[in-house]
Amino acid sequence: MEQSLGKKLFALRREHGLTQDTVAERLGVSPQAVSKWENDSSCPDVMLLPQIAQLYNTTIDALLNNNPEPEVAILPAEKRKNTDDMILHIIVNSSNGDKVRVNLPLVLVKTALEVGLSLPQVAGNPNLQNIDLEKVLLLVDRGLIGKLVEVESANGDIVEIVVE
Repeated sequence: MEQSLGKKLFALRREHGLTQDTVAERLGVSPQAVSKWENDSSCPDVMLLPQIAQLYNTTIDALLNNNPEPEVAILPAEKRKNTDDMILHIIVNSSNGDKVRVNLPLVLVKTALEVGLSLPQVAGNPNLQNIDLEKVLLLVDRGLIGKLVEVESANGDIVEIVVE
């Protein structure tokens, strides 16, 4: 079943616990504009799509595409990318509103682990201390891509690790 852009925007806003006023303020538009988008009376300007995707922690493709891609996939050997060409995304949304976004080339992560370095973006964050990056890399080497880790702590912090 196809879902309109407006319905997606409405669902994402509710999922993130935001009001139309808050979304409007963050995007620099009027609350009426947000309402029109969600009611499918109009569409956001194409130049706002990257900001909207970032606000809702999604992609422009996911906003516009009616065929959602699976969050995790195991690729056959012939379809896998070279891991040196992949990116590790670490996303932390804390319960107090802090947002941390770390995007690291996998080749950098592998090299750091091989020489015994810790990555300050990971080691210094209490939400990430129990994440074993060597095991994440092992999964990627075996063809797993997408959202590999999603953890919600007791205090409401959410941590995601995505490999693309």
